[in-house]
Formats: sequence, C-alpha cells, structure tokens
Amino acid sequence: MRYILLFFALIITSFSYSQGCSDAGFCTMGAMKPDQGYNRRIQVKLRSIEFTHYVGLTRFKDVVYNYVADVNVGLNSKTTVQLKVPYVFVDGALANTKGIGDLSLALTRNIITREAFQVNATIGSKIPTGDANIKNTEGQSLPMYNQTGLGTYDAVAGISFITSKWLLATGIQRPFGQINSTFLWSDWIGDPLEKKALEYTQARSLVRGTDIMFRVERNFRFTNFNFSTGLLPIYRLNKDVINIPVLEGDQVVGYKDRIIDGSEGLALTLLISGGYQFNTRLGLKMINGFRLVKRHTNPDGLSREYVNNVSLTYRF
Repeated sequence: MRYILLFFALIITSFSYSQGCSDAGFCTMGAMKPDQGYNRRIQVKLRSIEFTHYVGLTRFKDVVYNYVADVNVGLNSKTTVQLKVPYVFVDGALANTKGIGDLSLALTRNIITREAFQVNATIGSKIPTGDANIKNTEGQSLPMYNQTGLGTYDAVAGISFITSKWLLATGIQRPFGQINSTFLWSDWIGDPLEKKALEYTQARSLVRGTDIMFRVERNFRFTNFNFSTGLLPIYRLNKDVINIPVLEGDQVVGYKDRIIDGSEGLALTLLISGGYQFNTRLGLKMINGFRLVKRHTNPDGLSREYVNNVSLTYRF
C-alpha cells in the first residue's frame, strides 16, 4: 500500500508547475548535486546508475523533455567518477527536434571527513556531443531553445560542505569558444512563423558568459522517506555576445559583435524535493522548483518557466 501511495504522490507532483535548475548542467555535477546523503564512512565501492525524466516549459511555450542516464563509479574510498548522457526532445513553436545532448564528465574527491561533516570537491567538463545548430526542413536556423546541445567545451569546478541536515555547495562553469548557431531573424522574414521567430533572441556565433552557483539545502531524513528544501542562485558574470551581419542596403558587407543586454545577472530558484528508498539499492526521488528571480533574456535557450524531475536510482 505504501508503494502505491508513493507512486500516486509522485505522479501528482509531476504535473506541478515549477522552475528547476535551468543552467548549463553544472548544478547536477558531482559535489554540486542536490539531495546528497551524508555518510560518516565513505563507501569503498559506491556505484550507481540513475535514470531521470525531465520536462520543462519555456517562456515561448516550447516543451523540452530530457531523458538522462547518470552513472557514478567509485575509483577508491574517496574518489568518484560521474558520467551523464542526456537524450533531448523539443516540442517547439517553430519546429520539433530531437537528439543526444551534451555529455558531462566529473571527478569528485572527498577531501575532509569528520564525525559531523564532510567536504567534497569536483572538477569536470561539459563536452559538446549534442547539436547546437539544428535547422528545420526548409533549412532555416532554429533558436537555441530548439537545440539539443550548447556546442562548447565547458570547464567546471565546485566544492560542497555536507552534514546530516545541511548541504552547502558552490561552483563555477566557464565555456570556451563560440556556439555554432546561425539563428538570425533575417532567416524568417516573410515566413508564416516570422512573428513567432522574432520573439526568440538571435544567437549567431553566441559566446556564453561564465556562471557561478551556490546551493543551500536543508534535508529531513527518515527511515525510508527524505525531503529537502533550499535555494539555488545562479549568477552570470558577464553578458552574452552574438555576431550579426552588417548590411548596406540588402547586401551583407561584414559582421560585428553585439552584446546582449539582460543576459547577465541573477537567476534564483526555490527547490523542493522528496524521495523514497525502497531498499539499500533502489530509490525514487523527485525535484521541483519555483522561480523567484529570472534574467531578462536567455539567448542560450536555458530558461525554463516550469520544470519537474523524477529519477530512479540503483546502487550496486
């Protein structure tokens, strides 16, 4: 009976409107992950595989689905390697797209263990295995909201402080290079969807800014159930930059960089999560969030109006 009640509770939750971690992926890597359990003794052979169903609604009414395989392997008593591989579906206002997303790879090391707390550190990278320049059947460039990847190599680093009740974490993500997007409004002039296309921010040769994050989370753990609530601020340090054509009449005579005002600054989310551990190996959890502060514009397509995550974890 308790399993049936849990199942229906999670199904109801999956329809709640929320704002999740709409960043470039680093807030779920290694030491920066939410809902980390505190262990006084590090398990020597901690291995797990987690499957996550993610659904999000953008401000333009695109619906984004991610199906993520998250594999963690303990190399020794203090070091863990994490590999995340997503598959992305976008039911978009301009087009429907799908494909593999960007791969995440992280190395996490326990650097301090005491009776009351532990400190973990992570270094990692996002690798552009996804497509950042998918076009529609007519060959028109699509906005970043339709893309399955970001198209850049990103360096990631972070650290966490964990007790039986609290999780504090901070991290930084630094992208390198330009995104190979060619999305410009000019591609859609005269198209029946022109008005809708002009709502999206242009993204040709987009250079993303550097993000920093801080997670503070209070956990409530029982025999099988656990709940947590917390805040997740993500701050973009510098404005995004795109490269647009320079026109003389109808002729393109060159290109110039344009700084995107409103693409920097704070995005703040209130997160609420819950989970159930069926046994020592198998667990189910969900994460919802509620956006408190948003950036004015997101040319990289990462903004979400509503998000829900449901994950099944198997430890072996």
